[in-house]
Amino acid sequence: MGISASDVISLSTARANFSELAEEVKAGAEKIITKNGESYIALIDAQRLDYYHRLERERIHLLLIDEAGKGLDDVAAGRVKDARSTLSALKRRRGA
Repeated sequence: MGISASDVISLSTARANFSELAEEVKAGAEKIITKNGESYIALIDAQRLDYYHRLERERIHLLLIDEAGKGLDDVAAGRVKDARSTLSALKRRRGA
């Protein structure tokens, strides 16, 4: 769903028409509220916000799974180092 020019509203207009805006948003619209001519906040349905949050969590989980897969590929290819010896080497370098 795209944002049209009618979905961009000044803060003063939003204050004056909040109930009507809330009904439009509940019906599926999304509104951008501006302040001093610049985007300030978005007004969206609470269920849609929950959906956006779920999508973001899923994206994070997919990224973690991808990184875990890369790590397993590194292990399978022998591109690994012992953590203790690596940490010791880093500490020695910082001390030098």
